[in-house]
Amino acid sequence: MARKLTFKDRALLFIAPYVAEIIVRFLYLTMKIEFLHEERARKYWDNDERMILACWHGRLLMIPLCYKGRFIRCLISHHKDGEALAGFMGRFGHGAVRGSSTRGGSMAMREMLRTIRKCDVAITPDGPRGPKHVVQDGIVALARMSGAPILPVTFGASRKKHFSSWDSFLMPMPFSKGAFIWGEPVFVSKSDDLEAKKKEVEKSLLELTDYIDRYVSK
Repeated sequence: MARKLTFKDRALLFIAPYVAEIIVRFLYLTMKIEFLHEERARKYWDNDERMILACWHGRLLMIPLCYKGRFIRCLISHHKDGEALAGFMGRFGHGAVRGSSTRGGSMAMREMLRTIRKCDVAITPDGPRGPKHVVQDGIVALARMSGAPILPVTFGASRKKHFSSWDSFLMPMPFSKGAFIWGEPVFVSKSDDLEAKKKEVEKSLLELTDYIDRYVSK
């Protein structure tokens, strides 16, 4: 049974999205930020075609700023932290589907399949609790059932702090250099091996993350 939220918990969940939004918008104003290979995503936005955005959980903070399509809904867990994350995404006009691969997974998958007929969706494929940088089943299953491509994206900063959380959460520093980078789309057909496709998405995100970290350090 889930622990009942205290008044302090509820207060923090109410305030946290506003504070996080202020931080992200301040960082955006003070940092020099580039958008690399945005054309890979833009062709889907321009043609009103569906896509599944994939980013590592630890690189999530700035990701709301890279999406420039019509509307996106993010898969967010039922955990208490998920409440704050859903509120945070809402501050940037993004919606949420509640669930994960461990809690509410089948219901969330059905909702994601309904959602992707109308708008884009976003998933952190190593979330909500890891292991870090290991792609779970849900994202490739959704791509197979929906026919929508997975577009990997990540963010890097020249000066940043990595928290000691399971995902090594990245917080960029003001007045640093930052960059988003979009990867090539990954398609999953009915005949594809899901384990191989998980590794393909994982490899793409790892390579993009390694590249962008080197790029912003130049």
